[in-house]
Amino acid sequence: MTKSLTCDVVVVGAGMVGAACALYAARAGLDVIVVDQGAVAGGTTGAGEGNLLVSDKEPGPELDLALLSGRLWADLAEEFGAAVEYEAKGGVVVADSPDGLAALERFADGQRAAGVLAAPVGERELYDLEPRLAPGLPGAVHYPQDTQVMPALAAAHLLRASGARLLTGRTVTGVPRTPDGAVRGVRTDHGDVLAPAVVNAAGVWGAGIAALAGIRLPVLPRRGFVLVTEPLPRLIRHKVYAADYVADVASDAAALQTSPVVEGTAAGPVLIGASRERVGLDRTFSLPVMRALAAGATRLFPFLAEVRATRAYLGFRPYMPDHLPVIGPDPRVPGLLHACGHEGAGIGLATGTGHLIARALTGNACAEGRGREVDLGPFRPDRFPAEHPPVKHPPADHPFADHPSVD
Repeated sequence: MTKSLTCDVVVVGAGMVGAACALYAARAGLDVIVVDQGAVAGGTTGAGEGNLLVSDKEPGPELDLALLSGRLWADLAEEFGAAVEYEAKGGVVVADSPDGLAALERFADGQRAAGVLAAPVGERELYDLEPRLAPGLPGAVHYPQDTQVMPALAAAHLLRASGARLLTGRTVTGVPRTPDGAVRGVRTDHGDVLAPAVVNAAGVWGAGIAALAGIRLPVLPRRGFVLVTEPLPRLIRHKVYAADYVADVASDAAALQTSPVVEGTAAGPVLIGASRERVGLDRTFSLPVMRALAAGATRLFPFLAEVRATRAYLGFRPYMPDHLPVIGPDPRVPGLLHACGHEGAGIGLATGTGHLIARALTGNACAEGRGREVDLGPFRPDRFPAEHPPVKHPPADHPFADHPSVD
């Protein structure tokens, strides 16, 4: 019989959010075990672009969390150096008409009041920032706080720095409870991990982990593709996207949506997105989506029409009905905390999420969270009405049906 392990807190999920929760919990003095059915960053984290954005967030709790996370990421970048490929390249959101530019500038006005650096960019200055953009664009807004990391590397470094015990290849099969209803760890197919606190950082599979604890959490997968070009010299200097990307992020639509998002990387390839659609966990390659991504990218940067695409990949964003992640203690189950549902912003919001989880676990603000604290209230796990449409789980024979880590 496999011997049970014990710790102060068990984190389910070894993606970026789980790694950040482990790091800040460990730095708050807790003994942490991280459990994952797959590999580190084997789910959504490994399929992400690594963006740490404020440009796509309207004033409110998610933007507050993004600003906190940005400060924490900057600290970690100093600590880890080039190992996580942190790049403060900034973002440029481009308008295609004067009316569109006016709308972008109004949006930026509200963001600036919340602490975002957002500079209006006229036509001449736009082409100084990005000389290879399509001609005739009226202007943009420049966001110097937008940054990027290499997500798989960053998750691995955060886990290593945490000193947490890492148990990969272990599927969580239950969340045992005490007679008074509190969690007492997790049950896996390789034995129990006993702890008075469980952090659900399972991304798209957060609903499944919550269900094992007897509660309902409406996390749904939202599929997205990324098109990758051959390595190039640094011809695109920022993360560049069209203004309609912001509307797509905030949309509730299940149908396919695409909006051009283009950025260079330190390694040379250009990453092209973005697509969003709710199709369950269907991993079918979609040529129409590839064509739409390529068309959008060449509208922004015509030179890309002569560049070869070498591969494409997809991932599933953990989507919540109100577009806010679920973070903090679940009042329905003592000892259960959630850190999931970040949709496409999990890489950027991971550090702030980990800080807030550590604060909830210990009752103290961590030293790393200097500056304005973020209220957990808007992220409450029990904020959804009971009559919300049920979460649809994949069939038992789906290749990812027992995969509890994709954030």
